[in-house]
Amino acid sequence: MAPVDHPGPHDAFRALAGRRGRPGDRLIEALAAARSQTPDRPGAWAPEVARGLGLPAASGLGPAGYYADLAAPRGRRHVRVCTAAACFCARGGQPPADVEEALGVAVDSVSADGGTSVQGVRCLGYCYAGPAALDGDAARTGPSLAAQLSGREPPRAPDVPAADGTGDPVLLAGPVAGEPDWRVWPAAVAAGAPEAVRREVAVSGLRGRGGAGYPVAAKWEAAGGAPGTVVVANGDEGDPGSYADRLLMESAAGRVLEGLALACFACGARRGVVLVRSEYPRALARMRDAVERAYADGHFGRSVHGTGTGLDVRVVEGAGSYVAGEETALIARLEGGRGCARPRPPYPARRGLWDAPTVVNNVETLAAVPWIVARGGAAYAARGVPGETGTKLVCLSERFAQPGAYEVELGTPVRRIVEELGGGLKGGAGAAVVQVGGPLGGFLGPDDLDVPLTAAALDARGAALGHGGLVAFDRSVEPGDAMRHVWEFAAAESCGACSPCRVGSRTGLEWALAGAPPDGAWERLSRVLAEASLCAFGRRVPAAVRSLARAYGEPLAGWSR
Repeated sequence: MAPVDHPGPHDAFRALAGRRGRPGDRLIEALAAARSQTPDRPGAWAPEVARGLGLPAASGLGPAGYYADLAAPRGRRHVRVCTAAACFCARGGQPPADVEEALGVAVDSVSADGGTSVQGVRCLGYCYAGPAALDGDAARTGPSLAAQLSGREPPRAPDVPAADGTGDPVLLAGPVAGEPDWRVWPAAVAAGAPEAVRREVAVSGLRGRGGAGYPVAAKWEAAGGAPGTVVVANGDEGDPGSYADRLLMESAAGRVLEGLALACFACGARRGVVLVRSEYPRALARMRDAVERAYADGHFGRSVHGTGTGLDVRVVEGAGSYVAGEETALIARLEGGRGCARPRPPYPARRGLWDAPTVVNNVETLAAVPWIVARGGAAYAARGVPGETGTKLVCLSERFAQPGAYEVELGTPVRRIVEELGGGLKGGAGAAVVQVGGPLGGFLGPDDLDVPLTAAALDARGAALGHGGLVAFDRSVEPGDAMRHVWEFAAAESCGACSPCRVGSRTGLEWALAGAPPDGAWERLSRVLAEASLCAFGRRVPAAVRSLARAYGEPLAGWSR
């Protein structure tokens, strides 16, 4: 499709960014472009990039040394190898030595001639087909990953298997049921009644699907329709084990954008931003293409469908950071800074992107909004359970006999998801533990699966709903290796903004590598992490560690206190 000449979609964003003296909203993109042209460390090129934008050198060095995509060594051929939970389990808990041998380069290093670099990353969204890697932007997956990367076998990168488990899908209405996109938005904007959209979403009881579970209508209300409000579609799905957002952005991009448009309308916002993880290159391309089509079809622009409503939307690429999916860290990234969590208050709905009121909604959350507006909030509230209404995409990892994304109603027993939808584990193997809700969500043992898929029920079992990823750890993974893996993730992805998490995650990793924590030390460290960490990342670590220890029992007894 040829580029569409729409009226200045980025002008409003540049004007907004210019209100404050923070790093420009194009800094990360400029740093990424420079990074792709050199194997040198950031200190050699980041200051010049910042100066070229009229910014101090430190403005470039900060993010360039923070984000994995900018800081990692880079050769002319750059391979990103997944080391996250699902691929870790697909390898039986072993490191990707076969990939290193095939490429002749160790993970997180570059060859002597600068020809090839290998970077370890934590989730590429191919949890259903792991182990996985990105060779440039081309995916490679499966047991023959090393042979594919060396050219001995052809590439293999299957699409996400998706199925409805409800009988009337909400989120998969397009990909599975074939419902067309953009049926709701033209009528809603023509009616000129944003309060009607807010009312239906409030009645629905929809909660955020990004992990925090905050009521969507309450977040919209907090913005108060203030002038300059921005709505951000958060596609930085960082929880290893979940690929729901990737599925929606690749196969239902129009539905996601329609939900964003309705959210902007309800909040009185004239600007929307879609942030897509850099680890999802196909999703990034499809969202950009969908935005261009939306402008061409009149859904976006200065006068949407001939009304007095204007809406500008742009797509932004992430730069490689788990914590940058947290809403205040995400806003920091959009401003060109390090993606670190910020203290609250002020809350983003009052003072967010460039100090404007900002509403951040997860991609899956927004994808439910068109269905709710079309069918009515009461119809959505009739599904799920009281207090946690509606449906959820759950993602099953490669160890399951039938891996893929399934739409289920909240309250569905986890055992039904594991045994009926997922078909149990491959080859009839028994699960040692099942990770639910990401690496900092929690773990359930085989006898703990009779729990409803709700945030409240999982929290009572020491787990979490999170993004809804389920990763099966079979008995090929040693308990100590599983514990080490959790701490490696925590230490690598802590943003470093607060000492409890920065120091605590590294201390925990040292203990895991040693085999167990010193007597009494874990109890003290867990209390500091849970009570003093700046954001939910550090606060969730103790619960995740304890749930893993409980699920495995005696082998990890030192971590159960």
